[in-house]
Amino acid sequence: MESYWVDTTTRPSFSKLDRDIDVDVCIIGAGITGIMSAYMLKDSGLKICLIEKGEICSGVTENTTAKVTSQHGLIYRYLEDSFGTEFARKYLQSNEEAINMIEDIVQKESIECEFQRTDNYIYTCTDEYVQKIKDEVETVNKIGLNAEQIDKINLPFEIKTGIKFPNQAKFHPLKYLYKIVEILKNNNVEIYTNSIIKDIEKEGTGYILKTEEYNVKSKYVVMATHYPIKSFPGLHFLKMYQDRSYAIAIEPHAKITPGMYISAESPVASFRPINDELLIIGGEDHKTGDNSKDLKICYKSLETYAKEIYPSMKVKYRWATQDCVSLDKVPYIGEFSNLMPNIYIATGYKKWGMTTSHVAAKIIRDKILDIDNEYEKIYRATRMAPIKNHEEFGNMLKQTVYSLGINKIKMPKYKYEDLEKDSGGVVEYEGEKMGIYKDKDGKIYAVKPYCKHLGCELSWNNLEKTWDCPCHGSRYDYTGKLISEPATEDLDRYE
Repeated sequence: MESYWVDTTTRPSFSKLDRDIDVDVCIIGAGITGIMSAYMLKDSGLKICLIEKGEICSGVTENTTAKVTSQHGLIYRYLEDSFGTEFARKYLQSNEEAINMIEDIVQKESIECEFQRTDNYIYTCTDEYVQKIKDEVETVNKIGLNAEQIDKINLPFEIKTGIKFPNQAKFHPLKYLYKIVEILKNNNVEIYTNSIIKDIEKEGTGYILKTEEYNVKSKYVVMATHYPIKSFPGLHFLKMYQDRSYAIAIEPHAKITPGMYISAESPVASFRPINDELLIIGGEDHKTGDNSKDLKICYKSLETYAKEIYPSMKVKYRWATQDCVSLDKVPYIGEFSNLMPNIYIATGYKKWGMTTSHVAAKIIRDKILDIDNEYEKIYRATRMAPIKNHEEFGNMLKQTVYSLGINKIKMPKYKYEDLEKDSGGVVEYEGEKMGIYKDKDGKIYAVKPYCKHLGCELSWNNLEKTWDCPCHGSRYDYTGKLISEPATEDLDRYE
């Protein structure tokens, strides 16, 4: 299930870290945030290394829809009501500047990445969201963008109303980033892949970053790892959850009109043309680790919906992604903790990482180089303000208590013998809990079903054949090999 972006590019390869190194800045994570942070610092005179646990851009970055927009859902009236008009204005300005920054980089570096300006729309097909969209239009125009309320969109269905953000953009993210990586190599940025940072320890005025075999000594550390790999003392696991969503790229066999679209209501439906022949349709969101429904229906549901709109359509690609969502809906960018100076994070993008990654890269660069940044305070990563999303905070606590406590002492209702071929789950085997996957040939893969992050009991993902953490979103393949953070180790296996 490769994305279109992966299928239409060739990933550059790099070597594993094979010795101890000493640098000024160590950036953990070679997705869009890590790569752009290195790019922003490349002319600083600092010695920089970029370390990735897998291959570059092999996580969330390769599975985006690549909408380059400041329209992050119906966010601006919420920001104004929650934090004030000036806060909402700065959030908008920072992301609008990020769009311009990307365009400037594309032109300066002569990057052929299909960058194109286009309009972005949020629409609703229900009466419930009509007033919310009217409120959003009012706020957005007040804080500085010429938004427009519209009654029609260029998709083959009727809407109640919508909001148009003009002059947004789209591009091919991997073509863009692979060119940036080439520029980093030419500027002596050291890049290492398939090297997992297991821990970060303070030493003198800097830090030691430990892999399984070698260490990196660095004054500054940037955790561009999607979700921070260090839990304490930042405590971001108390303020954020992870969410999975799905996308298909189709040949609609109908005219593809310009513009990018997303629904205001749930279930969310997202539309984004790639070119004149392919259209991305996304949706089917759910909290990572939520196995309350059969995940095998996610792609089928998207395909059924697509066929209702485009009866002759053909599916060409399918992929899934995962996003961090902060409880107050604002990303965490900047200092990780006041107790660990010179460590920086960027997380909680809420599915809008194309612009936010560039906002983050600039803020982090300015922090390291001691330059004032007017947007630093609104994204402050050390904030501990009252949680705005009381309902989701309560759900997070409930899930954590269940997975760390109640579920651990509760024996599963299924036994090992109940598993059919090509299925998995937490089962009882000789009085012990095991995570078992039985492949199509009946071969058994057994793991201890407890996340290596904070020990929550894992859920079986029957669509992607993975073990997913319902507390903080770590994921492992069916053999127990780590896929995504915050965990930094593979699961314990039974031979």
